[in-house]
Amino acid sequence: MSKLYFSYAAMNAGKSTVLLQAAHNYEEQGMRTCLLTAAIDQRAGDGRIASRIGIAKDAHTFNESDDLLAIIGALNANEALNCVLIDEAQFLTPDQVWQLAAITDDLRIPVLCYGLRTDFQGKLFPGSETLLAIADQLREIRTICWCGAKAIMVLRLDENGCPVKEGAQVHIAGNDQYISLCRRHWKTQQLEAQTD
Repeated sequence: MSKLYFSYAAMNAGKSTVLLQAAHNYEEQGMRTCLLTAAIDQRAGDGRIASRIGIAKDAHTFNESDDLLAIIGALNANEALNCVLIDEAQFLTPDQVWQLAAITDDLRIPVLCYGLRTDFQGKLFPGSETLLAIADQLREIRTICWCGAKAIMVLRLDENGCPVKEGAQVHIAGNDQYISLCRRHWKTQQLEAQTD
C-alpha cells in the first residue's frame, strides 16, 4: 500500500541528501521517480535539488497555485511513476498536501516529502502542519546544536550575524543566515559556547 511520508528536520540535517539517496535507490532498481522542489528556492538553481555534500539532481518545480494531483496524474499517465519525492515541503499549501494524499490514495504512488517543521519563530509552516496532521508516516532527521544536543529549532540571523525576532516566515537563505539550535539555546539565542 502506498503511503504519504513526511521527513522533517531543522536546517542542515541532510534532508536533501536523504531525498537524493532515496531517488537514487528507486532509479537503481529501474523505477521511475518524479522529483519536485519549491520554485521559490533558487539556491541550487531553477528546478534543482542539491545537497551540501555536493550531489544534485534536476527536478520539477511547484508554486502555491499548482495542482499537484493534476501534474503528477499527467506524468503518471504518460509513463507510470513508482515514487514522488518532494524537497522543501514546508512551502506546500495545505490544499497541495491533500493533493499529495490523493496521489497516494487514488493513484497508489508513494509520496516522500522532506522539509522544515518550524520557522525561525518556532511556528509551524502551513505545509508542514498539514503533513504532520495527515501523513501516514513521520520521520525526524536529526542534526545537532553546537552544544551537542539535538537541534530542533532554527534561528535566523541578519547580515551582521545578529538574531532576528520578527519578519516574514519565508526568507530563502543558507548557512550564513540560519543556524540550527537546541530549544534551550534557541530561547537564549546563544550561538556558541561562552568563553570566560
